[in-house]
Amino acid sequence: MFDQKSIKIAVIGLGYVGLPLAVEFGKQRSVVGFDLNPLRIDELKARQDKTGEVSPQELGAAQLTFTTDPAAIADCNVYIVTVPTPIDQYNKPDLRPLLTASETVGKLLKPGDIVVYESTVYPGATEDDCVPILEQQSGLTLNTDFYVGYSPERINPGDTQHRLPDIKKVTSGSTPDVAEQIDALYREIITAGTYKAPSIRVAEAAKVIENAQRDLNIAFMNELAIIFDKMGIDTNDVLKAAATKWNFLAFQPGLVGGHCIGVDPYYLTHKAQDLGYNPEIILAGRRMNDGMGAYVAGKLVKAMLKKGIQVNGAKVLILGLTFKENCPDLRNTKVVDVINELQEYGATIDVHDPRADADEAEKLYGLKLVRDPQPGQYDGVLLAVPHQEFKQENPAVLRRLGKQNSVFMDLKGIFDKQDSDSRL
Repeated sequence: MFDQKSIKIAVIGLGYVGLPLAVEFGKQRSVVGFDLNPLRIDELKARQDKTGEVSPQELGAAQLTFTTDPAAIADCNVYIVTVPTPIDQYNKPDLRPLLTASETVGKLLKPGDIVVYESTVYPGATEDDCVPILEQQSGLTLNTDFYVGYSPERINPGDTQHRLPDIKKVTSGSTPDVAEQIDALYREIITAGTYKAPSIRVAEAAKVIENAQRDLNIAFMNELAIIFDKMGIDTNDVLKAAATKWNFLAFQPGLVGGHCIGVDPYYLTHKAQDLGYNPEIILAGRRMNDGMGAYVAGKLVKAMLKKGIQVNGAKVLILGLTFKENCPDLRNTKVVDVINELQEYGATIDVHDPRADADEAEKLYGLKLVRDPQPGQYDGVLLAVPHQEFKQENPAVLRRLGKQNSVFMDLKGIFDKQDSDSRL
């Protein structure tokens, strides 16, 4: 290992996690950002971040260089891997980006180097899946020649209040000494402080249960929404009343997509099933949340039928496509499930989202975004994603996008109850 002053960091993967990390470390020392996507590198060199997580001023102030060339990070001695860890079509972990990044780093490893993983994985993935590749590619031996650590990312895309330095960071290392060195490194940039876990597996497990817990809590709220809907009770009214008790957890019902909450629980369930245990509660929560797109579409259809609107051939406007509010990320958005279900009913769908990239929407989902929807054109209007642009609008303006006899559904209930015909 080496002293803190001689550390040179390479961040592998410059998405929602890697770029803010590179920028924060770049405020303290020289950092090289590596990504396989040349368009992303060109964008960052021009001080532009399409994710909206980092400003041009922040990019310009940090000691950063960007590259797609592995040779440009060969002289680094701390490699931080922040690549995506998605799931496949069968909800199984897809470790290919992580293993590819490990191959790239393994070919560059030198005695004394440290590799820190931040990508969300199941407990054991760092040591059982990544380390063998590092050893094979480098010809070096863990804890004799090089070291590894795990420090789970806690980035919340689109959240301007809770940024990287403001969120406590869990750290870990493959030996007590390297764990301390990794923890000291992160303490340079995390003003909220760090927590040194006793092992890499504990740090991995802590991360994966964070989002599994949120997933289950939201699934409970979604089930309550379905039950209360059948009772004719407004769910938001119930939650407001319940929240008057000090220890009530104030989660909200809604669509659960994205690359974290809608994905991470499957990493834990995969490992559990691999060990011969079937995790019934976690998978039940996943089934509930994965089915909410069809339920939301059904609520809109029922509201339209109650107004005498013929659904087959109706024109419906969806406001918001990204997986969450105030974020341009379209990955694994469950709004698409709503759209697909409405199309099954024979409805024609337009989608408007001021945050989403139109080319990416067409590439991922075959959807052409409407830039400026005109009033009076739609039989149904569904406010699916409460971007700030929509929240600051008068609900009457959004309602007027529909015809005189139309339905306006405020999925997340961001406006007063009387301002919409239906909500979750």
